[in-house]
Amino acid sequence: MHPAVFIGAAVSLGCLFALQEWISSRFWNYQIHLGLLLQAWGVQYFIWGVICWVIWWKLNPQINNATLRTMLTFFLPLSIAVGVFEEMIWILIFPTLPHGRPPMPYWRRLAFVLDGEMIDNIVLFWCAFFLFRGLGYYQRFREKERAESQLQSQLVQAQMRALRMQLNPHFLFNTMNGISSLMRSDVQAADLMLEQLSRLLRITLHRGEAQFITLSDEMEFIEMYLAMQDRRFAGRVRQQMSIDPHLHDAIVPTMILQPIVENAYAHGLSKLNSEGLLHIEATADGSRLCLSVTNNGLGLHLTPPNGKSKGVGLTNVQDRLRMHYGDNHSFSITEIKNNTVQVIVTLPLQLSERPIEKSTRYGVS
Repeated sequence: MHPAVFIGAAVSLGCLFALQEWISSRFWNYQIHLGLLLQAWGVQYFIWGVICWVIWWKLNPQINNATLRTMLTFFLPLSIAVGVFEEMIWILIFPTLPHGRPPMPYWRRLAFVLDGEMIDNIVLFWCAFFLFRGLGYYQRFREKERAESQLQSQLVQAQMRALRMQLNPHFLFNTMNGISSLMRSDVQAADLMLEQLSRLLRITLHRGEAQFITLSDEMEFIEMYLAMQDRRFAGRVRQQMSIDPHLHDAIVPTMILQPIVENAYAHGLSKLNSEGLLHIEATADGSRLCLSVTNNGLGLHLTPPNGKSKGVGLTNVQDRLRMHYGDNHSFSITEIKNNTVQVIVTLPLQLSERPIEKSTRYGVS
């Protein structure tokens, strides 16, 4: 906040006290000039306004994070020192005060004033302390509320993008063509492909607005998506999944892998006529969860530069990771060897409180 806010508020409060004392003096029949009172109270609270601004400017983080021990060992002595310091300045500015008393040396006047106002000064300091702490709580609450709102918006957009991908006319056209062809040669396979398409769409809709799911649920979605792609690119792309069984309960953002896998097919594997390879891996490195997607498509240098969907998909992944984890994550896309691209995401490893008991087909090539 601007220093004028502190100084203006403090001086206004000092003027009110001056007016109150002037009214009291008239009630008790002793004379004191209103101008002198306004000067004395105004200057005193001007000093307090400056002090409060300096405290806010320099110590606001320490105030918001202060423990009881910090309050007792640091801020309590500081409140006493600030109270004495403020009175030393005030007495220097008004050498004729206290009013109605015989002239006194500086240190004697300081001791006289502190005897009557030291407690008030300490109370003022701690009022400012808890006011700043309350403002800190309020600011963090608003920031958290704003971040959650943005996160919710990002999640909805990701879900909408996934729906659009699945409802993409080209994707559905090819899928339905594949189903139609299988109907003539393998009715059972065509029925399975149609069922997978239906489940893929239904799961996307039923997940609703959940922000996090288990890795098991995420891989179930990816597994069905890969099954669809496997039939579209029959014989051209080999799929591998290597998921540490201990990580089935790991918590991950909803649909965090799907845009990466989609990008691998759209800009790499779909261009190959044979011997394509997609490898998905989930491992733990201490307290970190590492997810990687590797493909041997075109490589980074041959990827079409105008691939707009690639930019949107991976940018969305990075935006969501940043909103969920701040700086406590990493995202990288590199060409590890000729035409082989690897995307690696690392997150804090968090496990669900309710272990997943169902088995999956993870690890099956």
